[in-house]
Amino acid sequence: MGLSIAGIIVVLFFVFAIILPSTIRIIREYERGVVLRFGRFSQVKQPGVRFLFPFVDVMYKVDLRIVTMDVPKQEMMTRDNVPVTVDAVVYFRVVSAEDALLKIENFARATGLIAQTTLRGTVGQASLDELLSERDKINNHLQSVIDEQTEPWGIKVTNVEIRDVVLPEGMKRSMARQAESERERRAKVINAEGEFQASEKLAQAAEIISKNPAAIQLRYLQTLTEIASENSSTTIFPLPIDLLSAFIDAYKRKES
Repeated sequence: MGLSIAGIIVVLFFVFAIILPSTIRIIREYERGVVLRFGRFSQVKQPGVRFLFPFVDVMYKVDLRIVTMDVPKQEMMTRDNVPVTVDAVVYFRVVSAEDALLKIENFARATGLIAQTTLRGTVGQASLDELLSERDKINNHLQSVIDEQTEPWGIKVTNVEIRDVVLPEGMKRSMARQAESERERRAKVINAEGEFQASEKLAQAAEIISKNPAAIQLRYLQTLTEIASENSSTTIFPLPIDLLSAFIDAYKRKES
């Protein structure tokens, strides 16, 4: 009798050891449990300790956290026939665990493939200047197109970023020369504008000084002070033409 009780206890122990793990399941906070009963969808279980009917219910856990996916480098042609190599990164998450499990076999792989094809199509419709200068606009377009295609699967694409645009070496050298020419042009324009403004100021100063003889004398004395302050053994004294006007007039009368 004692052996039979012990045998029953051993059998019950093995039964519970087999059944219990398939009955009690723990769902983490960032997960949802999709339950299939006899192969048909039953319910989506929330986080916590959940009980299932053994041999009847099967539960699949779906992660709801944001997934970061690298889009491999794609070699393609822009709208203006420039060969470029572009890669990107896609951020997405599951918003419907039921749809992500039942409507698509592998939602992560499918999202990655759609991101690749969408990237190729978008870059092919953009010019090189748009690809380099309007990155935010292209990113928003990619996010909108990919999200629209993955929405039926319960996937929400939160962001798409073009990470790198690689140009051919010849194109890089050409752009560098163009940028250098543009910098030289701007420098010449700025220099010409500075000279023009300086000439305007000099003309205004000459007009003001010509109307005030005392200003001419003050400017003359200031010039002498500046010359004297320099470490030079030679000092040049400018002679105003007005002082010689009487001699010039007398010479002209004598010649006539």
